[in-house]
Amino acid sequence: MVNLRYEYVSKAEDIAEEVYKKTKVFLPTVARMCLISTFLEDGIRMWVQWSEQREYMDMSWGCGQILATLFVFVNLVGQLGGCVMVLIQKKVTIAVGVLFFIVVLQTFAYSILWDVQFLLRNLALIGALLFVLADSHKEARSLFAGVPMLDDNNPKNYMQLAGRILLAFMFITLVRIEFSFFQIVQDVFGTILIILVTIGYKTKLCAFILVVVLSILNFYHNSWWQIPEYKPLRDFLKYDFFQTLSVIGGLLMIVILGPGGVSMDEHKKKW
Repeated sequence: MVNLRYEYVSKAEDIAEEVYKKTKVFLPTVARMCLISTFLEDGIRMWVQWSEQREYMDMSWGCGQILATLFVFVNLVGQLGGCVMVLIQKKVTIAVGVLFFIVVLQTFAYSILWDVQFLLRNLALIGALLFVLADSHKEARSLFAGVPMLDDNNPKNYMQLAGRILLAFMFITLVRIEFSFFQIVQDVFGTILIILVTIGYKTKLCAFILVVVLSILNFYHNSWWQIPEYKPLRDFLKYDFFQTLSVIGGLLMIVILGPGGVSMDEHKKKW
């Protein structure tokens, strides 16, 4: 029975590896595009709804037109500029810092700090950004190829560990106490997979499966394009859709980069 299980897992890993080999030319670009999608969508919304966003901030905080305008401008320029820098892979550390600042700024500005579900999703978004930062460190290490380094002390490994932990928060928001067969299977299956990703065991395979599962659930549950524009539900679903897409981008980065040095997969090589 145990051998049969290992055989199935081995076959699944082979399939995942084959898919990766056939898509590795464009997969990093797809991962980055997914990852920055929520920032790109929000930046465009700031441009299209400039007046509405400014009035909303003024009414919510009573901060006056100048500060409200500054808030919208910072979100617009910071998000669109950061997205472009990530996509063209220029000054990635600065871009991630700007996008991280935007996440924190919006967490306080929109009172997300007091909404557990939105807060956990923002933390997952930060986790996805850490993988962009870790990916940029890959090129930085090549400059010192001749210098011996202790892999366990490499900051990139801890970025990947923190990223895996923070991505898990997205799945906490997806768990629902519903006594339906489909929901129970989804909760149990998803929880097992995200735990394995978090501890770094069979990481690439589990991340790949989660990408497939989460993509299906995202398009099924958050199909905002089917909702008329005048309904508020459209904006809520749109927000969820692009945030989930960003987390999918983070999981794709795990497929590309692997779990890093602080993981069970890495330590198995030393056993």
